[in-house]
Formats: sequence, C-alpha cells, structure tokens
Amino acid sequence: MTMTPSRMQADLSGQGLEPTGTVVWQPTTAQLYTAAITTGDGALAHGGPLVVDTGKFTGRSPQDKFVVSEPGSQERIWWGEINHPLSEDHFDGLRVKVVEHLEDQDPLYVVDAFAGADPAHRIGVRVITASPYHALFAKTMFITPSPDEAYSLRPDVVVLHAPEVEADPEADGTRTGTFVVLHPSEGEVLVGGTFYAGEIKKSIFTVMNDRLPLEGVMSMHCSANVGEDGRVAIFFGLSGTGKTTLSADPERSLIGDDEHGWGANGVFNIEGGCYAKVIRLSAEAEPEIFETTQTYGTVLENVAIDERGVIDLDDDSKTENTRAAYKLERISNALEAKMAGHPSSVVMLTADAFGILPPIARLSRDQALFYFLSGFTAKLAGTEIGVQEPQPTFSTCFGAPFLPQPPAVYARLLGEKLDRHGSAVWLVNTGWTGGPYGEGHRMPIQATRRLLHAALSGELDDVEYRTDPIFGFSVPVSVPGVEPSLLDPRSTWRDRDAYDAKAKELAAMFASNFETRFAAEAGEAVAAAGPLG
Repeated sequence: MTMTPSRMQADLSGQGLEPTGTVVWQPTTAQLYTAAITTGDGALAHGGPLVVDTGKFTGRSPQDKFVVSEPGSQERIWWGEINHPLSEDHFDGLRVKVVEHLEDQDPLYVVDAFAGADPAHRIGVRVITASPYHALFAKTMFITPSPDEAYSLRPDVVVLHAPEVEADPEADGTRTGTFVVLHPSEGEVLVGGTFYAGEIKKSIFTVMNDRLPLEGVMSMHCSANVGEDGRVAIFFGLSGTGKTTLSADPERSLIGDDEHGWGANGVFNIEGGCYAKVIRLSAEAEPEIFETTQTYGTVLENVAIDERGVIDLDDDSKTENTRAAYKLERISNALEAKMAGHPSSVVMLTADAFGILPPIARLSRDQALFYFLSGFTAKLAGTEIGVQEPQPTFSTCFGAPFLPQPPAVYARLLGEKLDRHGSAVWLVNTGWTGGPYGEGHRMPIQATRRLLHAALSGELDDVEYRTDPIFGFSVPVSVPGVEPSLLDPRSTWRDRDAYDAKAKELAAMFASNFETRFAAEAGEAVAAAGPLG
C-alpha cells in the first residue's frame, strides 16, 4: 500500500528533537501559504505568489559561514577566508540553542527531499523549521520525492533552521549573532540569526561540493541546458552574470539554473527549483521567468507589493537582490529528468566591470583551467551584504563561497572531464563594453544570445579568429547578426589609449591573483595560459 505524507509523522528522534507541539511533515503548499499569511510572515500577491520580507539580511552573509573543525574532514577542508573553522564544542553549544528553540515551536515543519537528480549521487535532505515560508522554499528548491520515496527517505543531511536564534559571539565563537555552520561528518547544518532563505539552498550546495568530488564527480556552480541535437551546454558564473537568464533558452531544454554535477552519466541538476534574481525583470526580455512571478507556489523575496496585492519588480527600495523561488517545472521547456549527457560546450560567464573583455572568446584547455581558477567577474549589487555597485573580484571556480575543498580539487576534475569529452570552452562577458562601469554600457543581451547560439550550435567552429594581443585567447572576427565592433572591445572605447592602459591593468590583476593563489599547484602550462602582458 502506498504511504502518503498525510498518513505519516516525521520521527525526529534521530535528530535529537522532542517537539512539544505539532509536527507537520511534508506540508502542502496550501498549508504553508495559509500559515505564512495568518502569521503575517507572507502576503498573497495578485496571480498567486507568496511575497515575503527577509528583514535586514537581503543576501548571504559569507563572513558568518563556518565549518566545524573535526577529525573526519579536517584535512580536506580549504581553511581560510571562505571556510572559517568552528570548534566542535562551539558547534555543540549552538546546536543546543537551536534544538531548544525548535522543540518549543508549534507547529514545526519538516520537509524531506533529495539533492541530486542522478540516483547514483543523490542525497536525502531534511529541513526542520518553524517558518512556513522557509519550509515552502525548501519544498521548492529541492527535488520532491514520490510519496513512497518520502516514506522511506533517510536524511543524509539535516538543516536545523532557526533564524530567530542569535549566537553570542564571545560564548559561541562566532563573528556576530548570525551563523551558518556545517558539520561535514555529522551531516548537519545550523542556521540562525538570518531570515535570508538562500542560506538553506547554498548550505546544501556546499555539502554537495564536499561529497561529490569524493565520488569523482565534478560539482559546479553553473546552469545547464540541452539542444534538440543532444548537445549539452553548461554555464559557469556568479549570481547576476546571466546563468539563469541565458540558460532559459526557448530553443533548448533547461536542465537547471544554478547547481550541477558532472559524473560518469553526464550532467545532472542538484536542485528541483530555480532561485532567480527578478529586479527589473520584464515580460518582453524574459517571459518565462516573468510568468513565474505571477504564479501560485512561487516565493518572492523582498519584492515590493502595494495595497492591492500588485507587485512591482522595478522597485529596489528593499534590495537589488529581489528573488523568485519556483519549481523547475514552471519553465515550459524544463527537462523533466533534470539530467542529460556530457557537455559539448562549457561557457564561463563574467560580468567585466572594466569593459575590457570581448563578448565571447574561445579558450584552450589550459586557458580554460586558468580562467576557471581565476573566476573573474564583478559582484553585483545586493548579492552580498555591503555590495552596492559592481566590484571587480576573483571568485575561484566561479563559486568560491561554496567550495569546502581546495580549488585545485575542482580544477583537476574539470581538466579530466575536458580531456575525456573534448568540450569546447568559451569565455563570455555579460558585463560592460564601451568603457568601465559608470562610463560604458551593459553588453546587449540580444548580442550575447546570438553569440551563444552560434557557439553552442557549432557555427563558430570554422570562422576566422584573431588572437587577443594582451589576453592570448581567440576572438571571432565576425559573427552574423552581431555588430563587428562589439567583438573588438577596444574599438568601442572613445579613448583607445585609456582602453590599453586599463587592459594592461586588468591583465596584471589576473597575473598577480594567479601567482599568489594558484601557481604552485596549477603547473607551468596552466600558469602560462594567462594574459600575455
């Protein structure tokens, strides 16, 4: 007989919880809407989305992310500015605070789901929270099990989510009252002091970034899609560089918009949903994503709403980092299996705030590893606390905040995959042209789409290329449908001497970053694949 969630109750004894109130296991969307609206945690908007406010935290707080320093994982963790150590004693103390808080909540919501669409590499995830909209977020962002799977699911990772609980920095070893703590061997995440839902999603991604490499799987901060011809493309990039927008191509099937693994069977989505930036989203430019913002089941974070329940996606009064969380299936061309074959194209997206890089360049294998390790882009406004305008940054592997292991681990895996499958690699600038941020303008999305279509279809395989004199990569001389001058960023600047000076400055930044951080482990061939000077 099939067991349904309504006939079962979650056993939380394995997590050491003894709740005093009602435990709602696998709550329905309707239950969570009702609870969020009743408690004032959310508002129903016209069309059906649930609009919520995440308070003072409208982005991730990376400086408050910790990894427990414990024997089972100590040697493989990339300790430093990304992964801050927390002692087991401090973890235990925080856990007591979180558990005591959760035990007193009525009701308490338990969401069981999967991370990883490939059954060979998926894990069971359990999120325990008293917040209805965070429970809905978890239901949305992770892969929904069937009723039978839910009944038999045993969590590999548990998120104990208590945003109302704040740490005592002196007693708990934290920086502030906010904490996001991963215990790798125990498979537990503690979240407190922040209502930003993205911390739940990225904590599980961090877990997968730790576990998948141990299985020989490349874990990636990327979107992915596949064409009717079976040609798979993956798109690396930080938030705001276009991973979601560019992968949601109506002519291709969407595998996922943010987190993937690349294993023996090909590419697979880690998630079951999308978490898209929606500031100034338009129905004309991005119709499918726009439609999700008007749909029942979508969670809208920090989006402005008026007294009539009408949302305003152009309003950035709360943050530039307004977000929509929706099921992948809301995109009409989403691939149901969330899995496809091995990539024929690897795209590295960068939002170059200097206005120096061309809109597309073809990379050699060694150049691919150089630019992957460099992870050059610009942090965009609102993505992290304190970021008000684009800031040039080098984010290792296009996802440094989520890497528990050293970058060399992921670069080695990427090199092995490229060698085995012969994927073409492209560097695509979705940032500025005609000058730096404040003087130039954002790269036209229509041109980016046209260039990507040409690259992914094989149209650029045999066109004429020029070698960039400073960066050394290959740039197509002309592409039908794209203004030729756009392909030569120097020609878009009014002051060519200023371009040359800024290009040399950027090249020097690349060289310095690589020499300081990666040269010792990357090898001479990869180091030599950087800018020529």
